[in-house]
Amino acid sequence: MQRSRTPRATATCLIIVASLAGCGGDDGNNGTPVTPAPVALACDNSITSSFKPDANTTVLLVKAFKQGDPLLLSGTATATTPIAANDLCVVKLNVGPGHPGPADALSTSPGIGIEIWLPAPVNWNSRIHVFGGGGWAGGNAGSITALAGAGVASVSSIGAPAVTAGIEGAVSATTDTGHTASQGSFAMNPDGTINTTLWNDFSVRGIHEMAVKTKALTLAYYGKAQKFAYWDGFSTGGRQGHKEAQENAADFDGILAGAPAFNWTRFITSELYPQIVYQRDLAGVNLTTAQLTSVSNAANAACDVVGGQHLNYVKDPSVCRYDPTTDASVLCTADGGTNATAACVTPTQATVVNKIWYGQTRDGSVPSPVVDNSWSLTLGSNQLWYGLTRGASLTALAGATPFTISSDITALELQNPTIATPSFVNATGNGADGWKALTYAQLANATDRGTALQPNFANINTDNPDLSAFRDAGHKMLMYHGLADVLIMPQGSVQYYNRVATAMGGIAAIQSFYRFYLVPGMQHGLGNGSSNTAANPPLPAGALAPTGGSQLYGVLTEWVEKGIAPTRLEIASPITTSRPTANTAPLCLYPLKANYTTGDPNVSASYTCA
Repeated sequence: MQRSRTPRATATCLIIVASLAGCGGDDGNNGTPVTPAPVALACDNSITSSFKPDANTTVLLVKAFKQGDPLLLSGTATATTPIAANDLCVVKLNVGPGHPGPADALSTSPGIGIEIWLPAPVNWNSRIHVFGGGGWAGGNAGSITALAGAGVASVSSIGAPAVTAGIEGAVSATTDTGHTASQGSFAMNPDGTINTTLWNDFSVRGIHEMAVKTKALTLAYYGKAQKFAYWDGFSTGGRQGHKEAQENAADFDGILAGAPAFNWTRFITSELYPQIVYQRDLAGVNLTTAQLTSVSNAANAACDVVGGQHLNYVKDPSVCRYDPTTDASVLCTADGGTNATAACVTPTQATVVNKIWYGQTRDGSVPSPVVDNSWSLTLGSNQLWYGLTRGASLTALAGATPFTISSDITALELQNPTIATPSFVNATGNGADGWKALTYAQLANATDRGTALQPNFANINTDNPDLSAFRDAGHKMLMYHGLADVLIMPQGSVQYYNRVATAMGGIAAIQSFYRFYLVPGMQHGLGNGSSNTAANPPLPAGALAPTGGSQLYGVLTEWVEKGIAPTRLEIASPITTSRPTANTAPLCLYPLKANYTTGDPNVSASYTCA
């Protein structure tokens, strides 16, 4: 929405002090200085020259969209082009100083790119609701792409921020965290050393600058500050939300953190473990998708029974101790089993699956699941991290190729780019799949190096259990994690939450500001994570409603704004043409679990949280 221009002197005074300081004046009463109310800005190029919150910040683009406009910077709209739900203003910032270097190096950056979406003043709900990133969170990741010539996000591809601003009516933002690379190449200098500047921008500074600049622009654009500010992130975004709570506790009143990628170097290095097991135990011959699915479905069948019915997903993998090495139904007939299909496994292959479920060890060994099924809060000296849960799909980490972020981080830990896959580009050598030659001991060394190098990686592990500053500020955080996550092991979230409880007076004490939900059957996102495609687990609602965000975001805002602390929540499976009736279930506040009492196990009323 276009607004009338203010006198230049007043506007300049306002924007130069967009960090919230006022301009002095005289009210004509005994010469007493007064601070005039801020005057709102228009969505036009005046913002480019006048918004100067600090010397490092440059406005690169301002563009207004009217309700119904295609959300494009250029080009022709198609049937799939997002449409502005209401009048919007997008402002793109670059926050230096960045990192100098060769023009063609991915480690070279002009600064942190930030994209801020502002609803028309008449539609603003007085909230800020920003979003975290995924993976390496660069400008080419997720819903944003690189704007030519600068490391910032582009509106040529529209995601959650524009939708949130248009539908919810909140100011929204996202950031490329200081780089445009979609792989870890940005984090290594051309000479092979660690790029500590961009690690810091990626780990912590980028998200803090987004919070600070979004608040400053909100004040400048509307002439008043927000009432509430919210962080909303999943995966890397969940880690980012925890980093804000740990290091910049004043930035957000509420944080929604899904499947957080904290314990970064530990769990991501371990994501390469299934591929190393293949190399060392099976001479580099990976299990097929059919074999992985067959064994995982057998685990589901062994552990998914509730009320006498198979749910097709495991409600509580912490008690599942299924062992394929003793299951004749998956073992090949040549090895004494009863499975005569191409999806059968040998005893050695069955042990490999047990290793994937148990997680990385220093020597490649694995205990019987009867003794340890990888759900202990305390890792032993030999187990370096947890494995994927039984019943979850294994193809993301144990498929035909590595999950590239895992080989990237291993290359960075060992400061050898050739260990990564060929997508890793560096002047001292591109990725050359050197990970294939790693022994169990060498991968364990990479894990150890990741811990030792935390100061160089700007403490990317984000595992500090001290949230006292966040608690003392009166802020709230909700964490949630799927129990069939195919990429990030939910045991890591359980472990961190309990570490916070130990450090801060127990679970009952931390529930005053920090609450946690485990979602049975949920993958790395709001979908079925089970290997069984027939599974239809109830999930938190994720789509934007006409007046707000996701179900869990709504729960968080009620906690922050009305003091209504979340307890048992009701969730349902998506309704589709083929599944017109939803399965329902309670989502129980950790450490409570949904305990079946009586009735239909696909109906929430059949459970209590206990």
